[in-house]
Amino acid sequence: MTHDRTTATRTATPGSVDARDALPRGGFASVTLPRHLARGAVGFGALAGSLALLPVVGLASLLLAPVGLIALRGCPMCWAIGLVETVSAGRLRRSCAEGRCDLTRARP
Repeated sequence: MTHDRTTATRTATPGSVDARDALPRGGFASVTLPRHLARGAVGFGALAGSLALLPVVGLASLLLAPVGLIALRGCPMCWAIGLVETVSAGRLRRSCAEGRCDLTRARP
């Protein structure tokens, strides 16, 4: 059985609202754009630092590479996909009925 984040239900107390449930997000998206950009800065900074510090520190600088990959959730392309998902979260709505799906813009 697959788990779909947009259709999953969470157990919560009556009247409580979780900000993470307000907008549907993809698998790589972050909760907020600033958080996603911060993850990118840490990830790309650690990857660049691991290569830039190689002549100064030696092979020990390569220990920054896993930190960068973890911050980017696996790869730079995964981070870029997450950026697009984070920016577009809540702007488009998909509705399916009678075997046909339509993509429409969400109204504010």
